[in-house]
Parts: sequence; C-alpha cells; structure tokens
Amino acid sequence: MLSDRSRPVIEATLPVVGDNIEEIARRFYAHLFDAHPELLDGTFNRGNQAEGTQQVALAGSVAVFANGLLESPEQVPEHLLARIAHKHASLGITPAQYEVVHEHLFWAIVDVLGDAVTPAVAEAWDEVYWLMAYALINMERGLYSSRGVRPETVWREWEVIQKLAETDDVTTFRVRRTDDRLVKTSLPGQYVTVKVQLPDGVHQPRQYSLTRADDGEHRQFSVKRVRGGDRPDGEVSTLLCDRVQVGDVLTLSLPFGDVVLDDSGRPVVFASAGIGITPMAGMLSHLTAARSRLPITLLHADVDEASFALRDQVFGDVSRLPHSTMHVWYERGARTGLPVDGVHAGTMDLDDVALPEGAAFYLCGPLPFMRSVRNALLERGVPARDIQYEVFGPDLWQADLATEPAPDAHRVPAR
Repeated sequence: MLSDRSRPVIEATLPVVGDNIEEIARRFYAHLFDAHPELLDGTFNRGNQAEGTQQVALAGSVAVFANGLLESPEQVPEHLLARIAHKHASLGITPAQYEVVHEHLFWAIVDVLGDAVTPAVAEAWDEVYWLMAYALINMERGLYSSRGVRPETVWREWEVIQKLAETDDVTTFRVRRTDDRLVKTSLPGQYVTVKVQLPDGVHQPRQYSLTRADDGEHRQFSVKRVRGGDRPDGEVSTLLCDRVQVGDVLTLSLPFGDVVLDDSGRPVVFASAGIGITPMAGMLSHLTAARSRLPITLLHADVDEASFALRDQVFGDVSRLPHSTMHVWYERGARTGLPVDGVHAGTMDLDDVALPEGAAFYLCGPLPFMRSVRNALLERGVPARDIQYEVFGPDLWQADLATEPAPDAHRVPAR
C-alpha cells in the first residue's frame, strides 16, 4: 500500500507526470540502451522500440499502476501486472534488472520534469516504482517456481520437424525437443518466445501463440510474415518464414501467458480476426484432445477463405466437438468451401449470431476489431469480467480497460 506520506504527493503530481510520461519513457529507453546496449541483444524487441509502441505501453502501465494505488489502495491492478509478468518470464527477466531500470527511469523523470522533482516528489515516485517492481518480481518468481526453472533456464532448443505454408503470409512450425529434460505442457492459450540470431549478429525475441495442444515432446506455433509497406519488413518473421527449414534448431522459452482457457465448465465463445485465430486454434486443439462436450462457438473474420490461416486444423477440431458452432465473415464475399454454420459477407457483426448465456469470451485480432467486438458484447449484457483478450506486441489497450468505468448493469441481457 502507498504510504500516507507519499499519497498526497502522488495525487498532486500524477497529472503532470501523466502528461509527460510518454516523453519520460522515450528518454528512459534511449538512456538505458546507451548505457546497456546488450539489452537489445536478446531481451528487448528493437522493432517495438523503433515504432515507439514499447514506450507507449510502459508509460501507460506506470500511469495506470499509480492511479490504481490512489483509487484502490487496498489492492494492486493484478490483471495489468499479470500480463507484464508473463511476458517478462518468457524473456527470463531477473530481479537485478529492475535495479537497472530504476536508475535510468528516474534519470529520465528528472531530465523531463527538472526542478519539479523535489526530494519529496522523488521519494514518493520511488515508492510507487518499487511497489510495482516488487509485485512483478514476486509474480515472476512464482511463474519460474511453478515451472521448476530459473530465469536463465527458461530456454530450450527445439528441432523443426515440419514447416507448413498456411497462407501466403502465415507459416506453421512444428518442433521437437532436443534433450531429455522434462518440459511441462502448455496451458491452452499460452505462447512461447522464439529467440533467433539475425544477420547482424543480434538476437531478437518474439512471442508466438501455441496453435496445437502439446505433449511436452512436440510444440507448434504459427508465424505471420510482417510486411512493412512503407516501413521495413518484420526482421524475425521474415527470417523464420524464409530461412528456417526442417532440421534447423530454434531456441524457445517455456510457455507463458495469462489468457488461458477457463476450466469452470462454462460455454466458450472465441472471436478472432486474421492471425488472431492462433491462440483460438490452440485452445480448440486442447478442447478436442480433452473430448470436451462444452458448448463452443467460434466466430472468425478474414479477408477471404484463402487468407484464413489454420483453417483446416480449426475446422477439423470444430467438427470433432459435438456441441460446437462456427461462423465466418469474409470481406470479399460470403462464399466458403467449409461446411460451417454461417457464412457472412463483410466485417463481423454479432447481431448475426446467437450467443450462449453465461459464456467465457476470448478475443484476438487487430485492436479496432477487439474494441468493436468487446463493446458489442458489453451492450448485450456480457459482464466485462467474462471477456478476455490477447494482444500481439505491447499492450496499448490495457490502460484504457484498467481505468474505464464499470459496465452499466441495466443493459439488455445477452441473447
């Protein structure tokens, strides 16, 4: 809990810190990497740094955490922290690195705010930082412990045993572990970090959803090639799709991720668009392997059927789940070769489908898509707590959701 001495200082300075937090984050990262360039070799995603998305995500998380300490002093925003902790664990982040971050973050705060950072202000924000840092350190310690690893041993080498072109832009890799160390199976919906060495010698990590239930011996993930258009193409996705072949060895983290399939026996609704199908495919595969009899509804939107990655696997799993329905939306028309329950033209419209009551909802896809679907679900009376979402890359939506007002209890009930 925030101390009584620091509370009024944070209340008074949060607006000015909030107004400048993105600039603070920008200068923080520049200063950090100038002093520790090794952090760009295997720990930080330099693509996110170049685009500025990591800076925005950091700024949002710090502001939301501080605001949460003021509004709900008896608790910390655990959903915000869990998402960060899982990402950190997949990268092998250590407690000592929080000391390094502290040094350079507070340099940036003083650099931006100048004389406004009095000793009292510095002390109060130092308290906020360490409350957040220790909460994350404890969560990450628990994640490492539950998997029987240390930060430096989250990595394993896996041999590529199959490479499948799903679409023009999506490639699926099936890998097999290369040693005899036991590996815990993933939870449905989790991801792994893949770390590769680029042509300039720098190692870069990227997270990819596991797209099939695994047995600890084999794993499967799918990669969408990032085409930059007027910007550079994605360097890791391009290397994986173009250069990695069957027989090559990849370095993968253990599985992590806080968006996992609810095991309470409720109906499940998956809503995805584009490459957002990947975590849904993983969860569907787990349900099929478990011979689930739960009511399952899959809603997917894509450009057309040829762009629908993992469609054969997904359709096969849906067809084996006895109480499942599947609807697809295609921007280029409503024709499909798959015998699904509903084929619709255009973008996803939840008015086209009936939704089960009391369901757990999972969203993944472009941010505008998820905003639209989530708003539609809230309007239909679905409680916000029943809607989970997965974001690829820095979570730029988290701050909005963490500070939004509670949904109106008098909305129309879900159909």
